[in-house]
Amino acid sequence: MRMRVEYREEPCRTAVTKVPGMPFRWSLNPYTGCAHQCTFCYVRGFELRAGRPSDDRYGASVRVKTNLIERLRADLGRRSWKREQVAIGTATDPYQPAEGRYRLTRGAITTLTEFDTPFSIVTRGPLIVRDIDVLGEAARRVEVSVNVSIPTLDDRVWRTTEPHTAPPSQRLEALRRLAAAGVPCGVGMAPILPGLSDDPDKLREVVRAAREAGAAFVWWNVVNLRPGTREHFLEHLSRDWPEELERYQRLYAHTAYLRPAQTADLNATMSELRSAWVWEPRHAPPPRAATEPETASQLSLELAS
Repeated sequence: MRMRVEYREEPCRTAVTKVPGMPFRWSLNPYTGCAHQCTFCYVRGFELRAGRPSDDRYGASVRVKTNLIERLRADLGRRSWKREQVAIGTATDPYQPAEGRYRLTRGAITTLTEFDTPFSIVTRGPLIVRDIDVLGEAARRVEVSVNVSIPTLDDRVWRTTEPHTAPPSQRLEALRRLAAAGVPCGVGMAPILPGLSDDPDKLREVVRAAREAGAAFVWWNVVNLRPGTREHFLEHLSRDWPEELERYQRLYAHTAYLRPAQTADLNATMSELRSAWVWEPRHAPPPRAATEPETASQLSLELAS
């Protein structure tokens, strides 16, 4: 059932935000809040610290940065701007339903291209195919990376943990169309959920589908449960998969992130998939969201032709 979302049209003071301690220095989020309401969303942790709702109310109100393009032009027009990569969608989905009306992401793409600024995009939204024309033009002028988030093809896991997102099949079709148009693109399997979506056969399904759709790379990480996200995710887990609750309480008892030893089997499985399909790590990983640690399990892979 599609929820009712309130859209608040409010100006912003700046379009690009400096991000410390990450592979990329700048991020851009056309909206604040996300109507997808994924149960595992790490942004809930930021909402809790900011004194805003991180529970089921998160995503029911989305801020639309009405003057984003004006501010972006001002940011990129500064003499100090060095045309460094900008990561779009680190704290919201730039192709959530609001984009169909407001077209801020499209405007950002054309503006970044105009100022010869490379960028990456992370999204679960098939609406991105609307912008194949401007993405193609951008890719001819600057470095572009589109990351389509498809953590699982399991119907129950998708419907339960990503309640207001498009089906994985639609995202794969978007990926196929982007790749066919020559837009550099790949799949982010993020986040993978222990006990729910980390079965080797399920992982193999996603990787195979990504390859068949024309993905140039695949990367992944395991869910992190910071305060705000933790409470919300575990509440839903106790209702939807009560048999898994004890596992998560044990795994995340004293940390928001799993230790490398705890993700070793997952990494081994992904390495096996890489070997099976003769993939080569030619490209650096796409930008991680600003909340992920340097130790997060992730890999960017170039698919051999």
